[in-house]
Amino acid sequence: MAAVKDIEVSDSAARSAIALNELQDVQGEKMTLNMGPSHPATHGVLRLSLELDGEIIIKAVPEVGYLHRGDEKIAENMTYSQFLPYTDRLDYLAPLANNVAYALAVEKLLGVDNKLPERCQYIRVICCELARISAHLLGLGAYAMDVGALTVFLHTFNEREKIYNLIEALTGARLTTSYTRIGGLSRDLPEGWTSELEKFNSEILSAVSEADKLLTRNKIFLDRTKDVGVITKQEAIDFGLTGPNLRGSNVEYDLRKAQPYLVYDHFDFDIPYGEVGDCYDRYLIRMEEIRQSVRILDQCLAKLPKGPVNIDDGKILLPEKQKVLSSMEELIHQFMLVTQGQNAPVGEIYFGAENPKGELGFYINSKGGGVPYRMKIRAPSFVNLSILEHLLPGHMMSDIVAILGSLDFVMGECDR
Repeated sequence: MAAVKDIEVSDSAARSAIALNELQDVQGEKMTLNMGPSHPATHGVLRLSLELDGEIIIKAVPEVGYLHRGDEKIAENMTYSQFLPYTDRLDYLAPLANNVAYALAVEKLLGVDNKLPERCQYIRVICCELARISAHLLGLGAYAMDVGALTVFLHTFNEREKIYNLIEALTGARLTTSYTRIGGLSRDLPEGWTSELEKFNSEILSAVSEADKLLTRNKIFLDRTKDVGVITKQEAIDFGLTGPNLRGSNVEYDLRKAQPYLVYDHFDFDIPYGEVGDCYDRYLIRMEEIRQSVRILDQCLAKLPKGPVNIDDGKILLPEKQKVLSSMEELIHQFMLVTQGQNAPVGEIYFGAENPKGELGFYINSKGGGVPYRMKIRAPSFVNLSILEHLLPGHMMSDIVAILGSLDFVMGECDR
């Protein structure tokens, strides 16, 4: 009997132990959650595979590629000029800046980057800074809306509409501009356009100040952003971050100053950088960058020279229509450019430009002729997103929205 009783007691104890273990397993169970790819907070088709312990993120794996279009492979089957419209579709919030970065890369390969007319360089700077303001306005507006401040979004989009009106008058399009040409621009500034830009410059600063008042000392905004998503200086460098995300971590690095291109060394402007590297610092950087871009635009308008906007070389740019109709040499140049493209030398180059999201770079490997043998696009959004797996663990679920908004990425250039 004793033996039987001992067995019954042991079975009961075992059952209790099993029940206790099961209860502990339930309490400590990790949950896997997919955030995106169709989610308003992911700012595009980004998927985050999250492992959660309650509301705390244990592991985060970013999944990209849902928007992949194979731009780099497409480039290998097109002439250099034919590929230019595809650059509009990278960071589609700043197509003018994408055009300029790509054109500068090809011009470096062709060896004509030092032959650009000064007026062309000034107009390209204007295009880049307008694109920066436009992209930051959308980034700030969407970021504010993500953390609950809808009014700021309305303010920034109102100003952004004015930029789109300027872009439409300049290029004939609002989104996919394709304005820049290899060796110059598609056309000069239209009559009266500089006056409209001056008017915009005088209005945008008051709109930025209004957004500043609504957000910068707002208690809810501060609670959602301060000391959240902190990226240290060393982490930012190690992960290859660029643009406002790098400068927010107390790294004073901007290609416009570090490796000046076009005529950026002619202008006086400051490079804002943060101290903590949190979401709030990254917000402040973009706010100040808008002001600095307006400062550059004012100097561009004050110093804008007269003269041609294109290189005078029939082997680089299409000749004027009248010359094509009256000169055999010009007709041959046009035929060669349209059918075969610019005859690039054998070699390889890399050029990086300071775009709104960071360093947009183009690596071109040429075997000669008018088509690149290989092209690699350094998309700043793709590189900036690489830190998410390291950054998100330890944060709450609600912090993801603030962190993603502060990184300000575009999946169009991330997936390419």
